Amino acid sequence: MEINPFQLKLIAEAAAELGALSALIKTGKVKPYLNKSEAFKAFGRTTVENWVREGLIAVRKDGDYSAAWRIDRFEIELLAKSIIISKLT
Repeated sequence: MEINPFQLKLIAEAAAELGALSALIKTGKVKPYLNKSEAFKAFGRTTVENWVREGLIAVRKDGDYSAAWRIDRFEIELLAKSIIISKLT
């Protein structure tokens, strides 16, 4: 498979954004996790629920039963960007 200039641009932009996000997380400028409401707001409730159900992102719970859950920020951003790139190419 050959990558055209448009695809290369999308990949480079995503890599730069994810690199910046990783640096911000490692320096403590951005939280490493999103809670449920933050994830729903950023990516849409149905989308997040589908990704969780399909096993595309892992949910971490702080306790049992009704405990709040959180999602790794880098993991969900990476998934979202990869889906966007795959749909546009």
